[in-house]
Amino acid sequence: MQEPGLQPVYDVVTLGETMLRLTPPNLKRLEQTQSLDIEVGGSESNTAVGLARLGLKVAWLSRMTDNPLGRLIARTIAGHGVDTSYVTWTDQDRIGLYFLEEGRAPRGSSIIYDRANSAASRIQPTDLPSELFTAGKARLLHLTGITPALGPQAAATTRHAIKLAKEAGWLFSFDLNYRSRLWATLAAREGCEPLAAAADLLIAPLGDTRLLYNLSPECTPVEALAELSRRFPRATVVLTLGKQGAIGCEPQGKIVRQSVFRAEEVGRIGGGDAFAAGLLYGYLLNQPDRLATALRWGAAVAALKYSIPGDLPVIDKAEAIALVEQGDRIRARLTR
Repeated sequence: MQEPGLQPVYDVVTLGETMLRLTPPNLKRLEQTQSLDIEVGGSESNTAVGLARLGLKVAWLSRMTDNPLGRLIARTIAGHGVDTSYVTWTDQDRIGLYFLEEGRAPRGSSIIYDRANSAASRIQPTDLPSELFTAGKARLLHLTGITPALGPQAAATTRHAIKLAKEAGWLFSFDLNYRSRLWATLAAREGCEPLAAAADLLIAPLGDTRLLYNLSPECTPVEALAELSRRFPRATVVLTLGKQGAIGCEPQGKIVRQSVFRAEEVGRIGGGDAFAAGLLYGYLLNQPDRLATALRWGAAVAALKYSIPGDLPVIDKAEAIALVEQGDRIRARLTR
């Protein structure tokens, strides 16, 4: 446990792969475009950027190829206030890419991944900085189900990071974040089970929960939440419900509900990562109504992200505070 009065160097430490996103401008198809817009995006670094822009001290760990593409990624993340000094650099392997073809109804958006054999997929437990994982150095480790899906080395590194964080007395949050293109349902459930079991805070989309745990498509959010709480009784569980908001419960606690904040959607990719950033921020405020505060911040930051193109939540803290307080005013009017 952290010594009384000792201030942590970081509020949150996270670990994962960040890729370059290549997108044809003006809703063009990939086969017709002559140029591609470049964005930086990865679930864990998206969340790290959101937390840093809310004023927390954040470090992001990864393994990156030391070339212009890798340096572009690290420089972009660091430019938003995230500490990237613990990144492991290598002259081997490559940076992961993904191509986003944006569409409008009736044509949907589509994604093509090109991330096999990336530097991040080959991160090793020995790449984790032992000097970072010490008591009092950070408050919380945040991971997602994407990193262990990258391959056996990344999975081993993920498990080792949790072990080190727990030994250092940190909290641990885990976002299930299932990616069907990376691993099959059964492999994902088995791979994520020990990570979820170790979590103090567990985040899961309703659809992923139904799929991974063989729940009926008609299973209600309350029933899915109860199933996760039964499986992982030590965790505060948060279930995201898309346009229906989110619900959560603390161990042996009552269910807390949160609706979405209205937003004109510009960039949906990264919305879940932005929600995680707001949720973690509110959770770490450690207020008496901890879960309700966390859910409200999650909804506010996600709404702001939807109004921003690209993957990164380039949010303004004052705007987030205004949305959170707006939610309080609305509830006050409804309860009069």
